[in-house]
Amino acid sequence: MPWLVMLLSLAAFCVLIALGTWQVERLKWKEGLLATIAERVASAPRPLAEIETIYAKTGDVEYWPVTVTGRFHHQDERHFFATHQGSSGFYVYTPLEMADGRAVLVNRGFVPYEKKDAATRGLGQLAGEVTVTGLARNPLVEKPSSLVPDNDPAKNIFYWKDWSEMVRDAGLDPARTVPFFIDADTAANPGGLPVGGVTIIDLPNNHLQYAVTWYGLAAALAAVVGAYLWRRASSLTRHPRA
Repeated sequence: MPWLVMLLSLAAFCVLIALGTWQVERLKWKEGLLATIAERVASAPRPLAEIETIYAKTGDVEYWPVTVTGRFHHQDERHFFATHQGSSGFYVYTPLEMADGRAVLVNRGFVPYEKKDAATRGLGQLAGEVTVTGLARNPLVEKPSSLVPDNDPAKNIFYWKDWSEMVRDAGLDPARTVPFFIDADTAANPGGLPVGGVTIIDLPNNHLQYAVTWYGLAAALAAVVGAYLWRRASSLTRHPRA
């Protein structure tokens, strides 16, 4: 029986140590990711052409500051369901047509639920040529979770950022549309809407806590088993078998 206890305890101990080590590795990865994000966000905005070159080489332009000039097609804006500072509403994704005839979807920012209709915020519908500065955002290739509702293009409500569907629904040509999004910065819009600068960059990093938990459980298990074996050995010493 002690051998069975030892084998089971050893297996559990190895699992706990492996989980703790995995969390240490995840901690290193997360710290590297956060450092990369911080470095990108702190850098100077780059022309869109440079960011497109990075995307073509790496497929990753997340959080690179970018600047682009063009004209908004407000009639084709798409609405992404979101919350901002405790209020429900939408992020407004508007096609920006550039001088070369191509377009890019710009997340201009948040509007309250009752301001979904662009007619209720006419002052913010910028006319003419504008320059937008913001952060490049990678497109999603699949729905983040089965719990996320399906997009509802018929009602112009998107629950996840399906680039292909948003581009198609906005009447854009995918071949002539930049293959990622841009989140506009905090520059104020006339009338106060949309509210820009809604990019969420604060990523949780709890891997050290998880690692300590797993290693702590491994240490506790070792202590319990050690105490059990010590008591058993002491009992056999005091009361040897005949």
